Amino acid sequence: MSRPALQGILDAIGHTPLVELSKFAPEFGSRIFAKMEKFNPGGSIKDRSALSMLLERIHSGLLVPGRSVVVESSSGNLAIGIAQICRYFGIEFICVVDAKTTRQNLAMLSAYGARVEVVRAPHPETGEYLGARLDRVRELAATVPGAYWPNQYGNPLNPRAHRETMREIAEALNGQVDYLFSPVSTFGTLRGCAEYIAQHSLDTTVVAVDAVGSAIFGQQPARRLIPGHGASVPPALLDPACADDVVHVDDLDCVVACRQLVRREGILAGGSSGAAVAALLKIAGRIPDGSHCVMIFPDGGDRYVDTIYSDDWVGAHFGEVSHLWKDAPSGVPSSDAAGV
Repeated sequence: MSRPALQGILDAIGHTPLVELSKFAPEFGSRIFAKMEKFNPGGSIKDRSALSMLLERIHSGLLVPGRSVVVESSSGNLAIGIAQICRYFGIEFICVVDAKTTRQNLAMLSAYGARVEVVRAPHPETGEYLGARLDRVRELAATVPGAYWPNQYGNPLNPRAHRETMREIAEALNGQVDYLFSPVSTFGTLRGCAEYIAQHSLDTTVVAVDAVGSAIFGQQPARRLIPGHGASVPPALLDPACADDVVHVDDLDCVVACRQLVRREGILAGGSSGAAVAALLKIAGRIPDGSHCVMIFPDGGDRYVDTIYSDDWVGAHFGEVSHLWKDAPSGVPSSDAAGV
C-alpha cells in the first residue's frame, strides 16, 4: 500500500530505505544492509536532527517568523537541514561556517536564503575551526534579538530523533540487527540508536565509527580531510557506554571504501558512509556468519564529487592509489588489498 500524499516537504524526513548490499562482499558470511539517509529531502541524516530540535519550538510559538533567528555552527549537512526548515517556516537563519566549507554547501545555503558568516581563522588555543565557530555562535546568540541556538553538540533532541532511525531499521529486519555501524560526530545518531536498542532489549552490537585524528574517544586531534565523522572536541552528547566497540578509520580508508562501493553496488556515498564500510571490513573476521550487519550511510556522494570522487584530488593527497579499487577482488577485501 502506497503512502498518502505528504503534507509539505518536511513530512518527507525519515522513512529512508534500508538496502541490502548483496554485491559488495558476496563471500562474506553475513548479510550487509545500508540505511540510506541521502533520501531525506535535505540530502542527509541531519534533517532528522534539525527537525527534532526546531519543530516543537515552532509549533509552541517559541520560534516566530519575523521575530526569531536561528543561529547554529555547521559547515555541512546540518546547516542545509536547518536552512530548509527555516525557509519553509519563514524564519531567519544565521549559519556560522569556516574556511573549509565547500562552495557547493555555501551555494545551497544561499539558495535557501540563509545568512552565512565565515570564520576564517582557527581557534588560537586548539588550532581547530570548531572552537572558533562555537565562539562566534555564542556571541551571536547573546547579541542578536530573538536568537535561538539549537546546539547540535549538546541538545538531547538531537539523539531523540535517532530513536526513530533505529526503530525503522529494527522493524525492517524484524528486530534482528546483530551489528550497527554508526559514524560519530555530535554523537546524536549513535546515542539515539543505542537508547532505542537498550529500551527494546535488542541484541545488537553497536560499533562507533570514528576518524583517525578525532578527539571523540581520546585520540590526539589531528588534521582530517574528509568531513562528516569525527570531531576536534569531544561533544557534550558523548556517552562512551553507548558504544560496544570503536573502530577508527583514516581518510584513505574512506576514499577506498567509497570508490569500491560505487564500483560494486552503484551507490555514490558520502565520506562518513565510506567510513562505515571501512569499519565493517576492518572487523569482518570477528563477525559470526549469519549475522545481520547494518551500516548507517549519513549522506550521498554528490557533495564529494570534487574530493573523494575526483582523481585529481585523490592523487594530490594520497598519490597513485587507484589500484586499491579498480582491480579489487569481489570477496571480502583484506586490510592490505583494500587499503583499509
